[in-house]
Amino acid sequence: MFTDDVWARTSTLLAAIHEHPFNAALADGTLDRERFAFYIVQDARYLEAFAKALATAAVRASDPDEIAFWSQSAHGAIAAERTLHEGYIEEYGLTADDLSGVATSPTALAYSSWLQAVALAAPYEVLAAAVLPCFWVYQDVGQALVKHSGDDHPYRAWIATYADPSFEAAVTQARAITDRLAERGDRTAMAEAFVKATEYEWMFWDSAWKLEAWPTSRWL
Repeated sequence: MFTDDVWARTSTLLAAIHEHPFNAALADGTLDRERFAFYIVQDARYLEAFAKALATAAVRASDPDEIAFWSQSAHGAIAAERTLHEGYIEEYGLTADDLSGVATSPTALAYSSWLQAVALAAPYEVLAAAVLPCFWVYQDVGQALVKHSGDDHPYRAWIATYADPSFEAAVTQARAITDRLAERGDRTAMAEAFVKATEYEWMFWDSAWKLEAWPTSRWL
């Protein structure tokens, strides 16, 4: 199957995601609040772009089940974005003014912009492959992290979101759609999109660990 093939192709990168200092600290609960807050703000910004890409997939799909899935997923991404703002961000005592003062990181902007460009310019099957890692990699990481998080884990609520059975079901459906499309689509272009998105997933966590800022901000 196509998705099995691209998952195997990115196996070394996936291992690096699991072993990244951000996720290692997240697993044992030692991740400092500043890094997690930075990550949450950037993730909320990214989810807006992700939701638009999913909505575009719904528009471009012709199968009723696929239309329904992408539409529901787009709604879920926006709901998650609101939860981040109203839940975790509120927990850290950040106000609307605080949020507006946090610049979107170079990596968050690059990932969001690339994904929306794929949504608008690439074939539908390539778009499906491009959004799949955001489903699948997060489920994979979430299921690994939940094994290390007890009820008193400081980030238990976030981890549980991606280890939830309903999210696993969404991943299974996204994979099934992508595999069906790969039967008649450009598998090379689809694989390239899947790999690129997985690279951006690693970069996203890395940017949060480094509290990535614009190197030009000193002059502005």
